[in-house]
Amino acid sequence: MKEKREKRLEKEFAKLIYEFLSTQVKNPEITEMFSISGVKVASDLEEAFVYVSVYSTNPTLKNKTFEAIKQSSPLVRKFLAKEMRIRTVPKINFLPDNSFEYGERIDRIISGFTYGDHDDDN
Repeated sequence: MKEKREKRLEKEFAKLIYEFLSTQVKNPEITEMFSISGVKVASDLEEAFVYVSVYSTNPTLKNKTFEAIKQSSPLVRKFLAKEMRIRTVPKINFLPDNSFEYGERIDRIISGFTYGDHDDDN
């Protein structure tokens, strides 16, 4: 029963956090496209880990955008406290989600393999 509540909260947090960051936070450092790829809430609701993917080919802009999102953590928590009807709003911890880059690296490795013999003698 408790796990079901946590899953519901995680989905709602992800939706609300993205909405808040993309529409209401007016930080000029958030210049790159981003998404909230996942949220994990501790069972005691003390902490929430929010995974953020920033899509940019420029590593400097990517880092600046992520840091700006990270710095907005207190604002996000305040927003969630107003929007949601829960007794405890967890501390928000933003973490980078590098799964996209990891997937690209795996794709490059796999594309480097050749399968079977490519001799024309067969």
